[in-house]
Formats: sequence, structure tokens, C-alpha cells
Amino acid sequence: MYEPRTYRHWVKGKDLISFNVVVKETDLYIRTTTNLKRKAYKLVTKYRDAVERYIERYPAFLTSVEPLSVGDDAPPIVRSMLESAGKVGVGPMASVAGAIAEFVGNELLASSPEVIVENGGDIYLKSLRKRLIGIYAGKSPLTGKIGLEINGKDTPLGICTSSGTVGHSLSYGKADAVVVLAKSATLADAAATAIGNLISEPGDIPKGIEFAKGIEGLKGMIIIKDDKVGFWGEIKICQMSGYSPV
Repeated sequence: MYEPRTYRHWVKGKDLISFNVVVKETDLYIRTTTNLKRKAYKLVTKYRDAVERYIERYPAFLTSVEPLSVGDDAPPIVRSMLESAGKVGVGPMASVAGAIAEFVGNELLASSPEVIVENGGDIYLKSLRKRLIGIYAGKSPLTGKIGLEINGKDTPLGICTSSGTVGHSLSYGKADAVVVLAKSATLADAAATAIGNLISEPGDIPKGIEFAKGIEGLKGMIIIKDDKVGFWGEIKICQMSGYSPV
């Protein structure tokens, strides 16, 4: 079922060209220095095909909520999903949105020095300057009030969000938002899901932070539940005015 990406209206700024690419369930919002919509469409199709063909051979890849072994015949995007899921203890499809954003974004860099790919709240970011990214946390009073300040020198970077109260993605927790930063958007997506599974009430936030500390490759994270927030790692939180000028 399609869910309107209402939070995309928060994105302001005129330094990059914006366009959408939609292929089946995949709906990307992309910003680059030139219009690369045709190339991006081909890339999305390529990586979706790779995942879909693997699922045809190994149906458990689609449905498993636990890590699976990495097959020798796994294409790069599938291998990345399997390895990331294995690091945090979730099923491989928990990382699919971040993986698509990352693999498409990486290839677009050949044609644009700056690339922002957003896929359902999961972001691949390569920037030459500072960017501010707002956090959407559903009905939490912190929605639109705080965000992340990202320095261009720290990119490319994956910034991925999981929620147990927003959207239709599978989560065993009730966090309003778990935002994870990592060099790999695939890993960030899988980790956000795993951490989110641990959060049912504000008192679970310390448990989520301790779990995140044990995941190799994470740079930082934020957990929001109701009016409470916890964070860890190399992150800079900033106050927002209701939108994200990335």
C-alpha cells in the first residue's frame, strides 16, 4: 500500500535539482547537481531486479526475520543486505530501503559530486557542505523540533530511520523514531530496525543505546519515544523550525 511521503514537503533549499523515481514499491526522492532521473531509474530497476531474482531462488530472503547465510551467488546488493542483517540479528529485508538508496547513490556520484537519495525515511547523503536533516517522529512532540547537523567532510553517510508508530515497516517495538548513522546506509537501516525492536517505552532507551554501542560500523544514533530522547556517538543535534533544509 502506498503511503504519502508528507515529510518530503519539509525539504527546502535550491542548490540541487530534485526529482522522484518510482519503480513498483520503491519511491525515491533524489537531489543531484544535474537532472539524473533517467540514470537513476535505470539504477533502481537494476538493483530491484537483482533483489527480486535472488528472492525467486531463495524465497526465505523475503520473509525471514532472522539472519541468513551469505550465498556465493549473492549479487553485491544482496550480499550487503545479508551481511548487515547478520551483524545486528534481523532479517535481510530490514535493510532493503537503505540498500537501494546506498547502491543507487553510489553510482550517481559518477555524474554528480553531491547526491541525496531518500527512500522512505532512509537516506544516502554525499554533500560538499553542511546539511541539516529534520527528524520525523510521528506524534511525538519532538517531531520537527530537533534534527541532525551533518558536515560534508563526514559524507558519504547513511542516515536511516525506523519507527514502530509511523509507516508500515515491520517493527516489534514502539519507538517513535530510531535514527542511525553509518558509512553504510544498508547497515544503518538494519541497525535502526534492530534497535527499534527493543524500544516499547521511554525506559527502554538506555537498553537501545547499549545495544547500538556493540554494533561495529555505527557512527551514532538517536532514539525518540514520546517526549524522551536518547543519543550516542558522533552526532550533532540541532534545533529545527519544522523543516529540513538538506
